[in-house]
Amino acid sequence: MVIKVKLTGHCNCGGVSYSFDGQPALTAVCHCKTCQRQTGSYASLVVGVQDPELKVLGETLGTFITQGDSGQPVQRSFCTRCGSPIVSRCDSIPGLAFIKAGTLDDTSELNPTAELYLDDAQAWTARLGVTCYAKGM
Repeated sequence: MVIKVKLTGHCNCGGVSYSFDGQPALTAVCHCKTCQRQTGSYASLVVGVQDPELKVLGETLGTFITQGDSGQPVQRSFCTRCGSPIVSRCDSIPGLAFIKAGTLDDTSELNPTAELYLDDAQAWTARLGVTCYAKGM
């Protein structure tokens, strides 16, 4: 049985908002160095969703493109006013968008199902007991 959920969220200043209505593909903790830099933390909690189902609105949405370890571009979208990261899209994983979970209005139902880029994880972080990948998926 497929359970659809409604996810909504926004940046710190409210200039960018989004909604998703569907079945998330995964919820993961990403330990890659780029996510560490983007969040200013040891990792980033992301929710992978079908990109066509994700609606992002806001005049202050900007995108910074980095190169993923696949060699392909990663579009990292954020609010240009307050700097909040919103969503990342990897060319190597077409059709999937990764919502930055800290921007969700309600995180009470989130339960990570994977940890990504353990090779980049800080040595002091504990594993969650979920599927782990040394690199990406």
